[in-house]
Amino acid sequence: MTLIQKTGALLKNPNFLTSFRIFSAPVIVILLIFPNRFTTFTAAISFSLAAISDYFDGYFARRWGLVSNFGKVMDPVADKLIVSSSFIMLASLGWIPAWIVCIIIGRELAITGLRSVIAETGEDISASWLGKYKTGFQIAAIIPLLIHFPYFGINFHAIGMFFLWGALVFTIWSGTDYCIKFKNQLQM
Repeated sequence: MTLIQKTGALLKNPNFLTSFRIFSAPVIVILLIFPNRFTTFTAAISFSLAAISDYFDGYFARRWGLVSNFGKVMDPVADKLIVSSSFIMLASLGWIPAWIVCIIIGRELAITGLRSVIAETGEDISASWLGKYKTGFQIAAIIPLLIHFPYFGINFHAIGMFFLWGALVFTIWSGTDYCIKFKNQLQM
């Protein structure tokens, strides 16, 4: 097997892709400790690759039956780690309001807890379309917010803030929806 074939096989391994997202979080944090045009752009590229890897690890796991206990547990952890780390660093730089970050991360923790409780009963609350929109808006906000600096006359920060407000709306909406579903599960 050639090096290219081995690399291709590794990149199609869902657990490798999940681990890549986990290790991307500290890379982004370190890059943002020293914010400048190079480090913020590099952080945005790192986050983008991690977000893309999230799609592919789920795709490969389902397509080739590579679902594992590691993936079931660590995939959502990796997602929350990369998003939360990015939001916390953006708030620490004063580029976004910290209260929005608190709501977004608080919702993630609360819903993770609710999912754990429901999983113990054998029931499942899968991600709804609201949760998918929330994730999409978060990703769409984080990438331009990480770029931060204007390039070619484009105000990336303003673009990121637009999507951040959308992410906040979908965060609250989807969190409320999960709580209602949880309450209904308890009443059954």
